[in-house]
Formats: sequence, C-alpha cells, structure tokens
Amino acid sequence: MINVHYFTFSPLQENTYVLSNEKGQALIIDAGCYFTNEEETLKNYITSSNIKPFKLINTHCHLDHVFGNKWAAKTFKLQLHLNPLEEQMLQWAPASGAMYGLTFQNYTGPLNFLQPGEQLQLGSDVLQILFTPGHSPGSSSISSEAQKFIVSGDALDRESFGRTDLPGGNHNQLLQSIRTQLFTLPDDTVVYSGHGQPTTIGYEKKHNPFLNA
Repeated sequence: MINVHYFTFSPLQENTYVLSNEKGQALIIDAGCYFTNEEETLKNYITSSNIKPFKLINTHCHLDHVFGNKWAAKTFKLQLHLNPLEEQMLQWAPASGAMYGLTFQNYTGPLNFLQPGEQLQLGSDVLQILFTPGHSPGSSSISSEAQKFIVSGDALDRESFGRTDLPGGNHNQLLQSIRTQLFTLPDDTVVYSGHGQPTTIGYEKKHNPFLNA
C-alpha cells in the first residue's frame, strides 16, 4: 500500500511528493524545496516517518521542480531519475531561475533515464511511467493502477493544465498526452499534480474549462 504525501514549496508553489510504503521504502518526486526551512520540513517528515528514500525522480525539469534536487540527492544519498529528453531542460534550469531572481545550485550528479512504460517497484507495489510530453519535451507521469492515482507533474492540474509557451512546450502534444495517456485512466483515478489541489480524471473530464472530454 502506497502512502502519498505532498508539500507545497518555493515562491512558485510547486508540489513535492513523497511516496512511501509500510516497510518505509520511499520515492521523492519533484524535489522543489527552495528555502532552508523547506528542506528541513521535508527532512523532518522523512525522519519522523521512519522512511528511507531510494529514488529521486523528476516528472520534468522546469526550475520549480528541480530546486531541491541537489540537496535531496546529497542528504539522502540518491541519484536523479528522469526522461532523457529532460536532460537539456535540467541544464537550462539555473538560467531560468536567474531570470526570476531565484538562483540555486543545480544537481550535477549521475543521471538515470526513465523510459515510457517502465515499471518502478516500491516494495511489492508497482508504478508505471507514462510519457506525457507537451508541457515539457520529456514530461512523465507516475501511475499506480492498483491504487488508482497518478502523479502528473504539470501535464494536468485541477481545472487547468501545464502552460506550453515555455521552451520545448507543444500545445497540441500536451492535449494528445492528456487524451491518450490520462483520460484513458478510470474516472476515479486521483490526480496529484505539480500545482494546486488533487483532482480526479472524471472531474477534469467534466469540469476542466480547457478540455472537452
């Protein structure tokens, strides 16, 4: 059984996720902690919950999703996992941060590449990597078929979806990703997005003003 816990970090209000199981194994997804107190919040949760992260994952590598990569990797002795098409986005992130006055130290360690359809094991639980590009060239979503939830990055938000006017964005590609990868999931699938509150696939089909089911 996977427990999903999230924190909203940084001036850009990004959601950082910790997925853990009853044996204390955990994944950190989109480490967006920017300030020292946010790093301490994440560390204290992991320590007090007696869980041990074994993978650090990016759904995509826009600046707000990678602020905490270097810190998390060093603190928990992790390496970064991402789609290969996001490597360039990761390299660009500090320059993007400087444009917004949000300077940070980027992760520079080993990269482990996730492939569409790949399965991730969290103990006895299985997660699947879905390829959901459009917001970013290599955007991925992490799905649990058994527990009916998906961590969507910025592919789909409550009553919205990720902007496509940033470098590497593609509006038509994102719509295609939503329709073929996300809207094919059961309506009661919970969507944990990169910003805002959780939603469900069924709710977005009915109420997302930018999408027609």
